[in-house]
Amino acid sequence: MKKNILFVGGSYGIGLETIKLLHEKYNLIVACRTNENLNDLNITHLNFDVLNDELDLEKIPETLDGFVYFPGSINLRPFRGLKLSTFEDDLSINFLSMVKILQGVLNNLKRSKNSSVVLYSTVAVKVGMPFHSSISASKGAIEGFAKSLAAEFAPDIRVNVIAPSLTDTPLASRFLNNDLKKEKVGHRHPLKRHGKAIDIANSTAFLLSDKSSWLTGQVLGVDGGMSTLNTSN
Repeated sequence: MKKNILFVGGSYGIGLETIKLLHEKYNLIVACRTNENLNDLNITHLNFDVLNDELDLEKIPETLDGFVYFPGSINLRPFRGLKLSTFEDDLSINFLSMVKILQGVLNNLKRSKNSSVVLYSTVAVKVGMPFHSSISASKGAIEGFAKSLAAEFAPDIRVNVIAPSLTDTPLASRFLNNDLKKEKVGHRHPLKRHGKAIDIANSTAFLLSDKSSWLTGQVLGVDGGMSTLNTSN
């Protein structure tokens, strides 16, 4: 029997790439605003706006084997120019909306023998970077939350986080919209390239699979070596 996995978001970027990778292997329920890119894929689409809608829990399978939350934001601006509302907005989409949905499907996840929750942070939580104060605050909340949740629900629910560096997706398009920008971004990473959506999708697939059954409470840096290596010399 195929596992039931709930994806929140997934109409483009990392989410879409992950769906393409897994839609034949798992029973995917994808709650997102549009199914424009999903029509040819073997998934169940639920029309859902994470900031404005309530998830219809009656349409979620009684047993969930996985939960992945894709929505996010990238607000890179000097701290002195950020309004409190920016921090509130980033916290809402990156963290609070995820918490609300996860609480709603918690019993579904607990019915599985070995369910897996996958969340996303950013390399900027571990590596202090200028202009990242708002996004790092909301993503840092995810990392602390995930470790606490993993401890609380072990061994029944595994909770892990992927912390990418800059990845070529529509959300990050303004930072990678020409060859020169891509070259400069790539040069900052020890592996000398920017991230691709498939890099993160592959890591997500691993964390949802039984191959990662002894992993929980981890923050997986999928970042071209940026968070741990210094190759400037």
